[in-house]
Order: sequence, then structure tokens, then C-alpha cells
Amino acid sequence: MEIRTGLTYNDVLLIPKKTPLSSRSETELKTIFTRNISLNVPLVSSNMASVTEHKMAIAMARNGGLGVIHQFGTIEEQVEEVKKVKKSTSYIIEHPLTVQEHITLAQAIDTMKNEGVTSLLVLRGDELVGIFTFRDYLFEKDMNKRISEVMTTKERLVTAAYGISLEEAKEILHKHRIEKLPLMQHERLLGLITTKDIMKIETWPQANRDSKGRLRVGAAVGVKDTLQRAEALIAAGVDVLILDIAHAHSDFVIERLKELKMHFSHIDVMVGNIATADAARDLIEAGADGLKVGIGPSPVCTTRIISGSGVPQLTAVMDVYSVAKLYGVPVCADGGMKYPGDVPKALGAGATSVYSGSFFSGTDESPGMIIMKDGKRYKRYMGSASYDSNHERKESQDGKKVKEKLDVFVEGVAALVDYKGPVEEVIKGILKGVQSGFSYCGARTIQEMHEKAEFIQITTSAWEESLSHGMKLSD
Repeated sequence: MEIRTGLTYNDVLLIPKKTPLSSRSETELKTIFTRNISLNVPLVSSNMASVTEHKMAIAMARNGGLGVIHQFGTIEEQVEEVKKVKKSTSYIIEHPLTVQEHITLAQAIDTMKNEGVTSLLVLRGDELVGIFTFRDYLFEKDMNKRISEVMTTKERLVTAAYGISLEEAKEILHKHRIEKLPLMQHERLLGLITTKDIMKIETWPQANRDSKGRLRVGAAVGVKDTLQRAEALIAAGVDVLILDIAHAHSDFVIERLKELKMHFSHIDVMVGNIATADAARDLIEAGADGLKVGIGPSPVCTTRIISGSGVPQLTAVMDVYSVAKLYGVPVCADGGMKYPGDVPKALGAGATSVYSGSFFSGTDESPGMIIMKDGKRYKRYMGSASYDSNHERKESQDGKKVKEKLDVFVEGVAALVDYKGPVEEVIKGILKGVQSGFSYCGARTIQEMHEKAEFIQITTSAWEESLSHGMKLSD
């Protein structure tokens, strides 16, 4: 039997080439995650319980990438996380909060506080009859009044036709010095545009948005309640599904993928994890819109040690890409990256995006509290197949503390990682390294990186030579 040599990121360097770029800022990092889902930067936060919930997903999308909400909770909990992302920024609020005209000021104020809004659209049946804002009750003493007595009535309302462009909406809001613009069609309320949401859009020009101006978000599903969970997530507005299994090259996963694509053909499904060309071919032919590559490269995954199975990550990406490119299906490199320079290596090997937990763990936006130990700040980072993760999922499902030791097969660990601050700064640091990597290879785009990247295998001494030397001046 012929035994191949497998390589990972530390085993190679990108060979510098003549470059037409005068600055790394000339590079273009726009890319695709799946067949129909684009990214403005090639970074995706993984669906790990200690990495991505709504705060991380919002931050990732605002900075041009994507966050994938983990599936380690109830369907309802995951749906709520998706809804929080979609509601955080939107060009058009398609289902604005409404109340009937007969409710009292006290009831209206309670509704606004509970929903976290500053205004309510007031209806008589289905007809829009006014708007109620904090200005209408600012000095009001009688909280038993009906809101119809104090609201801004329909006659004084400025409205616009549903389907209006963002620029047209801005002109109307500026002209009339108003903050809310109800959108009407055939005398029926269909949406709302607010100055607050427009300001959010303009604050994050690089943000990854859907056609309605909402931030894009992904969500993971497994093989147990696949269709039920997928249906609920799609109804909540999720942009892409990730069928996430430790070993996705299986008959069972292929059948689940076919079911997903049969029932929900309009939404892209990325499938992972895999590490071979054969897996790529079988999953693409079953309907995969993207492939997630990586068997055991994560620092909190012990699959290779426990099972003896896996393919070193750089070789795995290359092997999968060799088939995926024939079908035009994007490849996402999942795990194994320790340094910013590993990202251009993954992209040069054929990936169109990278998927990481370790890069984004320990940040403000990752779930969990900051832990103080020996005078330093840390956050917890758990492998999805770790005992800690299994234990916490069991407690969440049962709604009580689990004292007995669980009988589960463990292929991961939990660890403390350094607290890193805002994830935006982490993203900026990674992207600078990616742009430099492109510049050294003479590539302006990810597509050019696929064509121009050339690797040289290095020795352990060469790797030592690559690391920083000398004594640090400060921590």
C-alpha cells in the first residue's frame, strides 16, 4: 500500500512572487461561502456553543463575514438567536410592531419596554390610524388614557409606498424631519423604515447583508431533528444552513442532505465535515451547495488522537478542492489555523472562506463570562464533542443540574483561552495578514490566489526560523 504524505499549515510557506500591487490595500477579499451566499471578507465563526450566538453573528456580519448559530439548544432557542441577528439591522422592518387604538398608555408603554422599541404603529383593525412615540406621553400623567387620544393621527403621518429605495426614503425622512416612515400598499401597512436603522447601515458599509438590508446569518443543523429545525430556522429568516456532522461522508448524512434539498430547495446547504475528494464528489452529487473541510484539526478536537483518523488540513483542503472546482462548489476550510498567515495558505490551497472557533473564542462577543486566574483574564473554549459541552447540553435539555457522570464518547476538550477584547479588532488583524499574503503572491483576489499560490514544504528548522526571535520588551 502506497502511503501519501499529508501536510498542514506549519509544513509549508507561500512562495513570494512578483506583484503588481503597490499596497496590500489593493486586494479584494469578496468571496462566496456557498453557491448563492456571498461574503465581503472570507471569515466565518464556527457553530460552537462557546463561540457563536447572536452577538458574535452580528459582529461577524457587520465586519463583512458570517456567524453560524450553534445547534446545541432547543429549536426555539436557536430560532430566537437567528431572529435577534435579523432584527439588529434592517433596511426595511417587514413586520413592525403594531397595537390596536383602544389600549391604554400604560399598556402601550409596557409593550414598548418589553419589545425594546421607541414607537408603536396604531391600527383600527387592519387600518393604520396613527403612530405612538415617547414624545406623545412625555408629560402625560393619566396613564389610563387610550393611545388614540394622544397619538399622532393618520392625517399627520408621512407614509411611502412599499418598495421605495433607500435613497428615496432618506430624502423623505430628511424633508419632513421625521424618524419613522411607514410603508403602505393598497392602504395596508406592509413595513417600516427608521432613521436609526439607516444610520446602522451607513455605520457598517462593509457589512454582509441580504436583499432587505438585514445582516446575514447561518445556522447549523444535525441529523436528529433536521427537517423540523430547518423549517423553523428558514421561517425565522436564516440565510444558509450548515449540515454539521463530525464525519459527513456517510450514507445517513447523504440521505439527510437529499431530504433537506427536496423540502427546501430555495436555501443553500453547506455540508461538513469532510477531508477527501471522494467525500466531496458524493456530497456535491447529493445536492451540497458548499463543503466544509476538516477532520480533527481544531485545538479543542481530539478526533485524530482518539480515533486515529483524519487528514492534515492543507492536504485535505487541496484534495476536496480538486473535485469541488469541477462542479463550481465553494470550499470552506474549518479549523487548524493558529496564525493570520494560515488563512492565505488555506485560500491558496483552494478554499473560498475559512471557518474558525479558536480565532474568535475569548472575545467580548463569544458566549460566557470572563474568568480571572493568576491575575489574567480568560474565557472558556469548548470542543463541541467535549465532555463539558455534552454535560451542559444535558443540563439545558433537562432543565436541572446533572450530578452523575455522563456515559458519552468524547472527542474534544475544554480549555481556557486568553481574553482578546472586541472581535472586530481580531478580524482586522487577521485581514491585514490575509492582504499581505495575497500581496506577496501577486494576487488581487481569492480567485487569483487559487491560480498563483505556490507552496514550498519546509523543515522544522525552517519553521523555527519563521517564528519571532529575541526577548519581548513587554507583554
